[in-house]
Amino acid sequence: MPDPEILAPPTVPAAQPRSTVFRGPNGIRAGWRALIFLALVAAIGILFTTPFVLMRVLGKRPQAGIGVSALTPLGLGLSEGFLFVVPSIAALIMARIERRNYGQYGLPARFAFRQDFWIGVLVGFLSISSCLLAIFALHGFHLTGLAIHGSTIVSATAAWGATFVLVGLAEEFSFRGYLQYTLTTGMGFWPAAILTSCLFGLAHSSNPGETKFGLVSVVFFGLLFCLILRRTGNLWWAVGFHAGWDWGQTFFYGVPDSGIPPYHNLFGSSFHGPAWLTGGSVGPEASVFTPIVLGIVAIVFTRLYRENGYETANLRPQTSALSPQTSA
Repeated sequence: MPDPEILAPPTVPAAQPRSTVFRGPNGIRAGWRALIFLALVAAIGILFTTPFVLMRVLGKRPQAGIGVSALTPLGLGLSEGFLFVVPSIAALIMARIERRNYGQYGLPARFAFRQDFWIGVLVGFLSISSCLLAIFALHGFHLTGLAIHGSTIVSATAAWGATFVLVGLAEEFSFRGYLQYTLTTGMGFWPAAILTSCLFGLAHSSNPGETKFGLVSVVFFGLLFCLILRRTGNLWWAVGFHAGWDWGQTFFYGVPDSGIPPYHNLFGSSFHGPAWLTGGSVGPEASVFTPIVLGIVAIVFTRLYRENGYETANLRPQTSALSPQTSA
């Protein structure tokens, strides 16, 4: 009787899809996925802003609060809320297409506002305090007394606290969320980190009073936040640091933040001395001490967080609507 293995037809391996400039062996290339994401962000942003544009065209003013100055908690909260919601919606769409969890892009809900976040808040506040202390030691910075009193202290503390948490969420996710994740799958973590950090600096270039050295410091912030993301595996530590630094800078000490002056700040302050010391119109972020403080934070952080938490397994492409189909 003939051997059934001899009679069985040989197994033909599935045809591999041909790689092109648009598709690789794992589907749409990372760069194109990033561009799809940015296109979604633009489309969603236009969708959200169109009603307000039409109101202006028709001569009707938006409801109170929409046009509030970004120097107030409400105004900054509205602008940063927009910056957080729009990319989040785009990322949710991409998560469905790629069959991933939204949390893989840096903000897993199970770690929200837990230990890493609060450690980040504390370190961020201590970092801006150390920077200002160094400037004070060289007679470049002084507190002039309380700037607000009574119940205003309580309301302003809460309002600015909530606002800067939103700032941290918005700016961290916009630059180090989906984009960092997707670009990492295409070019590796640190090349992607350099690119997103440069974009982070470019986004701050339109701030009033910003300078070249201030923008360099912003890039350093971006690289530090990428290091934190690399070691912790998510953005919550960085969100906390971002919020703690900005809250201390703008509200607690009442100094300019990336060239934007404070509003309803707890303490009044004054600067004296050259721009390399005080940061000039930018504020302490452009001081020579800011990159020094960030460097110290990076060194201590890497000694305490030795393992890379940004798991390679989580970055591997999965079967998705963007992946090429092979025949059985």
